[in-house]
This record gives sequence, C-alpha cells and structure tokens, in this order.
Amino acid sequence: MIKNIAVIGAGTMGNGIAHVFAQFNFNVTLTDNNETALGKAIQTISRNAERQVNKGIISQATKDRIMLTLHTATTIEEGVNHADLVIEAATENIETKTAIFKQLDLFAPATAILATNTSSISITALAAVTHRPEKVIGMHFMNPVPVMQLVEVINGYATHPEVTTQIVEISKALHKIPCVVNDYPGFVANRILMPMINESIFCVYERIAGITEIDTVMKLGMAHPMGPLQLADFIGLDVCLSILQVLFKGFGNPKYAPCPLLVNMVAAGNLGIKTGEGFYKYTPGSKEMVAAF
Repeated sequence: MIKNIAVIGAGTMGNGIAHVFAQFNFNVTLTDNNETALGKAIQTISRNAERQVNKGIISQATKDRIMLTLHTATTIEEGVNHADLVIEAATENIETKTAIFKQLDLFAPATAILATNTSSISITALAAVTHRPEKVIGMHFMNPVPVMQLVEVINGYATHPEVTTQIVEISKALHKIPCVVNDYPGFVANRILMPMINESIFCVYERIAGITEIDTVMKLGMAHPMGPLQLADFIGLDVCLSILQVLFKGFGNPKYAPCPLLVNMVAAGNLGIKTGEGFYKYTPGSKEMVAAF
C-alpha cells in the first residue's frame, strides 16, 4: 500500500504536488537542497490551502492537517528513505533529472516506485540509469496542480503493468483523471500543445498579428480559456523552449524547431510570469496584462 510520498523539488510543480498528496491524507516529504526554496514552498502551500478554505473547497481542519502532514528535507537520502512513491519535480533538464534518478535508486527503498513529473523527457532514459526500470514511470501533473484534473501517466519501455495500475489508482485517489500514454517525445499533451504555442510565436515573429490579437483569436474562435502566448508565459518560456528542443531532437523534424523569437526571449531572460515579463508585462498584485511589444 502506498502511503508515504517523497516529492523532489520545491518549485511550482513540486509544492503543488506535495499540497495535493497532503490534502488527500498521504504522508509527504518535500525535498530540496535549498532551504529558502523549501520555506517559500511551505508558505505557498499554506496560502493556496487558505484560498481553498475561503472558496469552501476544504475545511479549516483539512488545511491544518495538510500543514501538519507536510515534512521537509534538504537531502535526497533523508527525503526518500521511507518512501513508497517518489515523484521527481526538478527542473526540465535531462542531466539534472538523470543525476537525481541515480540518487533515488540508491537511497529509496527497493520496493519504491520512482516517478517523474517531466513534461517531455524520456521516461525510458531516466529508467535506464536505475536498477529498477520496471518501477519507473511518468506522472505528469498540470499547473496549477491543486486545480487541474489531468495526470498524464507515461509508461517507459520497461514499466511493469502493475506499476501503471498503481499510479492510475493513486491519481484517482487525488481526485484526478489519469490518462495512460506511451513514452515518445512530448508524450501527448506537449506534442500537441507546444507546436501550437510555437506557431503562435511565429505569427508574432512574422508580424502577422499582435500578441493580444493572436490570443483573442484563439480564445474567442477556438474557445480556449487562455491564449497560447499568455499560456506560454504561464508555463515559462524557458520550459517551452526546452520541450521544443526535446521534440526537435527526438523526431528530427523541422516543424518542431523553436521560433528564433522564443530563443532570443529566453536568452534575454524574459521568461514570462516568473520574471515579470514575457509576451506580456506583469505587475505584482495586479491581474492586468499589457503586451510587452
């Protein structure tokens, strides 16, 4: 029975994943080697849980239990030594994730399932650096994790069917909707989404239309709740670029080549909401967005 959860990485996705597992009565240890990041993550979880209380989604007692259930650690060895399931939610970089999976394999119990929240990196490649490839799987949550229902469950080449079944059932226990897919570049979500975002950026690059016009067309014409350029800012332009690079390398097809404008914006450090400027400019405390150019 899976009860003890270790989450590696205290960023936006990591703290969201930890929040949801704690909300649904799992014991959670959130691990990051940066104590400041851990402190910010706990504060974020507390604020988001308070927001749930105010909206009537959870009770105050549930919020209090969430905060009591959460534990933190600053080393992988400490964070995973009692884990039944580990979910890696570090930065979207193959070298970083490979190094983490080597440590997870070393320090997590032999019975533990090792999952990754990657949005595009090969599950099979990560599994290959462990001695338990049959216990490695993708568990791709959507941002914001406490709100979004989908979990993309990705089978690696060697993932055992019983492991897939367990992850599907755990996703349902979190009141999520799991969709099982296979391990090819971008899986399903990002293989479809990122070319759309990239094409939207090309429309800006080629001066076909302005930023707000492109987003308005997609919102009003296609019933998307958020335009693709605003969504790119929300995801992070560096993350979008990384995923497109994985798709381009994996398929060798020029249709996945990142738009030069996206490459330049990432090089300039304009990454979207997290830096205050991407395709839009963001003012702290304000919901108003202004096109950046």
